[in-house]
Amino acid sequence: MREIQSSQLNFGAVDISKIKFNKRSRDEMPQLLRGLQHIYVTPEYRDPIFKLLEEKIAPKVSKQNGRKGMELWKILVMGVVRLNLNWNYDRLENEVNHHSQIREMLGHGKYEFSEHVYALQTLKDNVSLLTEDLLEWR
Repeated sequence: MREIQSSQLNFGAVDISKIKFNKRSRDEMPQLLRGLQHIYVTPEYRDPIFKLLEEKIAPKVSKQNGRKGMELWKILVMGVVRLNLNWNYDRLENEVNHHSQIREMLGHGKYEFSEHVYALQTLKDNVSLLTEDLLEWR
């Protein structure tokens, strides 16, 4: 069972549409996260993307039964970051567990670093579902 995004904000979490980025930064990370934020707040981009992800990522898995899988939004954020920045899974694990703006984009509060830790194998199993071919789909 996979959800697009949890409807319940975690304690200390910021609404994704309200995350602030340094607009003058020349680093790739804030630019990439701002692009993902724009997708999140724009229904004409967000809806077709999540429809595609629901069809392509485990299409035969029941949406109502079974254990809860990683949310599609988290898979999208982590997959886009990993592929665009050419990170291996070890680097991705470190960044999603310790980079505050990535964690905000994933829906985690500033104070829950120790509570929501992503294991390396969990990332490999879930983020690998978002392939370059899927991102290039038209």
